[in-house]
Amino acid sequence: MTNHQTFTDPDAGTWLRIDRLPGVELMPLAQPVPDGSIHRARLVVGTTIPVHTHPADEFVLVLSGTVETGGRRCGAGTFWATPAGVRQGPHAAVTDVELLTMRLGAMGAFGDNP
Repeated sequence: MTNHQTFTDPDAGTWLRIDRLPGVELMPLAQPVPDGSIHRARLVVGTTIPVHTHPADEFVLVLSGTVETGGRRCGAGTFWATPAGVRQGPHAAVTDVELLTMRLGAMGAFGDNP
């Protein structure tokens, strides 16, 4: 963390493609704790992130679009929290969707059978 306020404008960050998850892009914003992250995620309509776990708590806010997860349809403004080690997903993009995600630790072995 720096000793001054920092900003990232909406179109100024760099989107990173996730090779093992086609249709998913991430824009890292900050690292709130060691190995943790705050990032924007974009999923193209029809994209599905399979069921998985993370070894850290994760918090998600739907910024735009609609995603189905946890047995429900979540639109813009929906927030969910998933404790460390709890199965989550699949996350299925009903429309193009953008999420704001904060993970309080390592990503873990993403995509392994939980």
